[in-house]
Amino acid sequence: MQISVVIPTYNRCDVLQRCLEALGNQKIDKSSYEVVVINDGSQDQTSAMLKNFQKTAPFELRSFTQENKGQGMARNFGVEQARGDSILFLGDDVFPDPDCLREHMRIHHLHPEENHGVLGFVSWHPELQVTPLMRFMTLGGAIFGKFGGHQFAYDLLECRRSADYRFFYTANISLKRNILLRHKFDPWFSGYGWEDIELGYRLEQKEHFVLHYNPYAVGLHYHPMNESDFERRMRAIGKSVHIFDQKYPELHKVPRGRKKVLLSMISSRPAVGLLKTLKTVSPGLFEDMYFYALSKRYFLEGLQETNKE
Repeated sequence: MQISVVIPTYNRCDVLQRCLEALGNQKIDKSSYEVVVINDGSQDQTSAMLKNFQKTAPFELRSFTQENKGQGMARNFGVEQARGDSILFLGDDVFPDPDCLREHMRIHHLHPEENHGVLGFVSWHPELQVTPLMRFMTLGGAIFGKFGGHQFAYDLLECRRSADYRFFYTANISLKRNILLRHKFDPWFSGYGWEDIELGYRLEQKEHFVLHYNPYAVGLHYHPMNESDFERRMRAIGKSVHIFDQKYPELHKVPRGRKKVLLSMISSRPAVGLLKTLKTVSPGLFEDMYFYALSKRYFLEGLQETNKE
């Protein structure tokens, strides 16, 4: 088995089914890959859908169920069950293009070393109406060419063939299985976010990990986002960054001193309110600044909530 696709899932039955259907359309020999789905305690019809899908799946599909423990623990479990030489982590809401698996495998064949991995590209699914907020979330250089991209920042990888730990996006990334058996996702990250970034950094430090960027390994992200989703996500990231900072204080991911004061001013309610008004007058100039300020407010609130716990 050349590659195992590992997908953690939670209460996304319909979207997961579309992901599996896209995996059935891959332009490679169906015997060269398998799909391992880890049902992370879903309470919808995920189990029934998987059981039914297995009957006609054009590839080997295996599914396992665990109590709700979060994406990191689900991926660890999936790696343990996988049989492929390489592991492709895929989001349950990411639909791979027909060439996606072939492009991952092509780079692995060029770089068979155990400490080499492949980052694929993710963009919004064309069925979705991309809102200004969704655009901001996937543009790393939205503000002054430097700030933004709280979900993805592929624009910062243009003309580059490799990426560092900051781009360790488990929505579409593949690694050799053996290295993942030695280095697992840290269970300390039980909430959303940064368990992948932490693993990427740890692999760089301990294995001199090389992450090749292949923009031709495309996944289409089917996950619309509104401001309520945005708030929950940024608060959760604040909590996860607090954990990351405790492990790696030398990286200074938690703002302190003058930086914290500056971010507090930018994200204050008066500043956010002013930017909200200005963006209605001149959206092109102030829209991204409004979302940036709002993101920092939620992020700092997430940090504060963690400090109180």
